[in-house]
Amino acid sequence: MSTTTVRRICAPFDDAVARSLRAGEQVLISGRILAARDAAHKRMTECLLRQEPLPVDIRGAVVYYVGPSPAKPGMEVGSAGPTTAGRMDAYAPLLMRHGLKGMIGKGYRSPAVVEAMKTCGVPYLAAVGGAGALLARRIKKYTVLAYPELGPEALALMEVEDFPAVTVIDCLGNNYYEMGQAPYRIRQCREPGA
Repeated sequence: MSTTTVRRICAPFDDAVARSLRAGEQVLISGRILAARDAAHKRMTECLLRQEPLPVDIRGAVVYYVGPSPAKPGMEVGSAGPTTAGRMDAYAPLLMRHGLKGMIGKGYRSPAVVEAMKTCGVPYLAAVGGAGALLARRIKKYTVLAYPELGPEALALMEVEDFPAVTVIDCLGNNYYEMGQAPYRIRQCREPGA
């Protein structure tokens, strides 16, 4: 019987931590991560394309693709489950080139994003979809930093403690989704004479 080791890491990520994560590795993240979804990513990208400064320094930052629901009494945020990462694929390569060092979401990434991850040394991690209420308990503080008019899609800073995630795609391009599915794929058999 094997036991799974869970690694504790801190955010923001330095280059050594980002490059050391491996596909399939379970982590607990403590520290500061950004919260942003589609609308905030679009605005940040537009700033960069206009050669304007971003409202926050993203060098070393880890971004969680989340738009939390309103907080209940005594909580910093309501349900805080991950958003589908592919919705940020149009924006991710540019942000990585400007220093973003980690991404947390759910689902697949495009080949262009994976190539940018390999070039920039940025891992992609997944949080468990459907567990937003449990994930919210790991968010100790939530502060809107920019674009407050976007409501839950605003750019925010979250202080987290033991936030659980799994490295899905590492900086080498290894993909845990593919690795996990491989043993269960049905192999096509060719009939004689086919």
